[in-house]
Amino acid sequence: MGLTKQYLRYTASALFGVIASQKGNIVYVALRGEKGRYVAVPACEHVFIWDTRKGEKVLILQGLKQEVTSLCPSPDGLHLAVGYEDGSIRVFSLLSGEGNVTFNGHKAAVMTLQYDHLGGRLVSGSKDTDVIVWDVINESGLYRLRGHKDAVTQALFLREKNLLVTSGKDTLVKWWDLDTQHCFKTLVGHRTEVWGLTFVSQEKRLITGAADSELRVWNITYIQEQATDPNEPESKKSKGSPAKAEQTSEVDETSDLDETPEERLLRCNKAGSIMREGRDRVVTLATDRTGRILACHGTDSVLEVFCVLTEDEICKKMEKKMRKAKKKTKQKSEEEEEEPEGSVEMSLQEEIQRVTSIKASAKIKSFDLILSPKGELKATLLLQNNTIESYILTPSAQVPQVVRASKITIGGHRSDVRTLAFSSDNIAILSAAAESVKIWNRSTLQCIRTMACEYALCSLFVPGDRQVIIGTKTGKLQLYDLASGSLLETLAAHDGALWSISLSPDQRGFVTGGADKCVKFWEFELVKDENGTQKRLSMKQTRILQLDEDVLCVRYSPNQKLLAISLLDCTVKIFYTDTLKFFLSLYGHKLPVLCMDISYDGALIATGSADRNVKIWGLDFGDCHRSLFAHDDSVMTLQFVHKSHLFFTAGKDHKIKQWDADKFEHIQTLEGHHQEVWCLALSPSGDYIVSSSHDKSLRLWERTREPLILEEEREMQREAEYEESVAKEDQPVVAGETQGETGLAGKKTIETVKAAERIMEAIELYREETAKLKEHQAICKAAGKEVPLPVNPILQAYGNISPSVYVLEVFKKVKSSELEESLLVLPFSYVPDLLVLFNEHIQRGSEVELLCRALLFLLRIHFGRITSNQLLVTVIENLKKTTISKVSEVRNVLGFNMAGLQFLRREIEAKDEVTFFADATDRFEEKRRKRKKKEKLVLAMV
Repeated sequence: MGLTKQYLRYTASALFGVIASQKGNIVYVALRGEKGRYVAVPACEHVFIWDTRKGEKVLILQGLKQEVTSLCPSPDGLHLAVGYEDGSIRVFSLLSGEGNVTFNGHKAAVMTLQYDHLGGRLVSGSKDTDVIVWDVINESGLYRLRGHKDAVTQALFLREKNLLVTSGKDTLVKWWDLDTQHCFKTLVGHRTEVWGLTFVSQEKRLITGAADSELRVWNITYIQEQATDPNEPESKKSKGSPAKAEQTSEVDETSDLDETPEERLLRCNKAGSIMREGRDRVVTLATDRTGRILACHGTDSVLEVFCVLTEDEICKKMEKKMRKAKKKTKQKSEEEEEEPEGSVEMSLQEEIQRVTSIKASAKIKSFDLILSPKGELKATLLLQNNTIESYILTPSAQVPQVVRASKITIGGHRSDVRTLAFSSDNIAILSAAAESVKIWNRSTLQCIRTMACEYALCSLFVPGDRQVIIGTKTGKLQLYDLASGSLLETLAAHDGALWSISLSPDQRGFVTGGADKCVKFWEFELVKDENGTQKRLSMKQTRILQLDEDVLCVRYSPNQKLLAISLLDCTVKIFYTDTLKFFLSLYGHKLPVLCMDISYDGALIATGSADRNVKIWGLDFGDCHRSLFAHDDSVMTLQFVHKSHLFFTAGKDHKIKQWDADKFEHIQTLEGHHQEVWCLALSPSGDYIVSSSHDKSLRLWERTREPLILEEEREMQREAEYEESVAKEDQPVVAGETQGETGLAGKKTIETVKAAERIMEAIELYREETAKLKEHQAICKAAGKEVPLPVNPILQAYGNISPSVYVLEVFKKVKSSELEESLLVLPFSYVPDLLVLFNEHIQRGSEVELLCRALLFLLRIHFGRITSNQLLVTVIENLKKTTISKVSEVRNVLGFNMAGLQFLRREIEAKDEVTFFADATDRFEEKRRKRKKKEKLVLAMV
């Protein structure tokens, strides 16, 4: 029997180079007792907490695999809800940085998250058009709301009412009554997608932003408050009267329908519009926590800031306008009577005033606002070029001055990294993009040098690791000194893009290939600097090879005898280095070869092409050993591991793969990037890989000592595919449930299936142990003496508990968010046993709340079969009595505890007040004593 070849596994080591991803939003978080200093941003699958004052990363909330798409902090500031690309939601604790609560309900990316004002409920809207309300305290889903026909863009709870407002890309704004879980009103006054909505004026006004430059303002009138208050200010009565001319005929038609029975909760009429400066769609529309400041931005770099006047300020403005109106009428004619007060009206533009515009350095992706008690507004912007900027302004000032407080840029590039290189000692990593070259320390992942450059396409470390060379899109070679971070020399090497550069094995020079159909040979040399006192490194061209097509990639063979050149005509031509004579032509790819590499012994050359294939050739005769279908998209980069025939490829399908060029086998897939992988670099030792992607991230992969066996890897891959297929199966249908506006919050996942299997196994064990006990009792009765009963090892491991208690323990271990879906998967044959066990445990008073929740759900989904089963009639009758009595007992205990806590609170408050007044009395007495002493001194002097 032959030995199984083992490989060493590469694992993800670190993520760096990304300051903030573009799919999610930025939010302020309260950390270490400070507000307005720390912001949370999405960073691929993680969440980074940045200190905007110091520009440092203070906390990382570790994600799993999927990209973050939405963030929302809880009202108490202790938790952060994070929505992901696959529709899952995790709630992280900002104190510990751990995510203990996971909600699975959506089938597509989570677009919006919002807490209610108490933080007990969380609403999520998704691309799958569903809105789900979650119970954060019980860690379970409450219900699913269906009604939108396209992705949900925003969802907001009303503070005082149990209502929910949602907007979608289907041009609709829907109002939901959460008591009855149905949509009671739909606003149809938009002709394009509604991208954002927010409340102002203490939820008396709704502002919506769509795909035009108009912010629509809607007046909200609650039907219960329809009775007018005689003390109501005149300004409030006049709201909505201005801008009547701006109301469209469609809105008038909808307002005529307001008298329908649906309008029993509130009435929502268009009050007018506020015009934005931008002409494109609204990307983000939001207010600060107080609702005083309104801001929005489009797809450009301008954030428009508005100030919403309070009722007192509106009253003062109205009085001022009335005084002016009276003065005018007196000046016109003293004989005429004064005009009535109702003739003076406040326009919408006066109530929602434009403050200023904040011009950012790049296009804005999202923002968050915080208004300090002193009236200072802080705005933090997440930009599309991997940057975070913070601005400060005072909205109440006559001319608000916008000041940029901080900018976080050092931790990443502004554009995609197109070339990577490792230093010879495996310590430094070079990354270059369209605007800069950065040098990173591999162990600390800190950026130690940033140098401005042109659009970089290829790079290398000069032997000695003191200089680097960059090849640019304009065909230039740029030589940088790492110690000073300065540009030493720029040479116009090629007339077109310089696509590839390769260091010669003797380390005396290098070769470049470009779009001008030339391959140029260069040598290093020492020249005198400008002062003429010292010598510095330079490079000079020695030879040139003219070809018929654009050169895409060049590589030296390790012995420097051969030079491989990839051309635009889909072939790879191999020349002798010394004479530049043609040796071989490798043809077989259907599209151009974008990358290639030669093994350390010069025996093999591997080529990766835009046709998604990798071909392995022999360099002796140019024969193709094997063609491998490597990636689902273009193969962008390929590199051999040092002193082996293993090589890595990366493609536009977001994956990095390892291959064996001898056995032609796929060894391992490194998944982590969320966009196209542009390039990768292996360290000279082969222990590290660094890769860059369109998601702006750089990832470090490390070779471990863990052996990787191909058979086990294939088995794990098959298991993962099976789990994914189980999760994608059709959801189980609940009898009697119709696909209406509401539905169950959860969805079937592999976790819910496993939880149901654990419950079934526990019930099977309960049945077996019950049958054994009956059999044992019969044996004891026949023998007339006690015979020892063998103990089940599983029950013994739990401390010799009874089988019924074991079922309860398994039940308690099912996550609260997965309970309903697990019971939905459970076959009915196990339900009768469960009902009997529920009755037994509820009578004892153990886990009453959990068991009642499961009981009610089972009755709901299996109502017909349970009621038609005669054997379960007595069980249901017993359950009816025990549940009512035990639930009332639990409620009494809770009520007693609540009353005790309220009594303690009153005692503490009274004690604090007494202390406060005692302190004030002491201060007063001290002042009186000082005054008397002063008076005595004055009298003595007199």
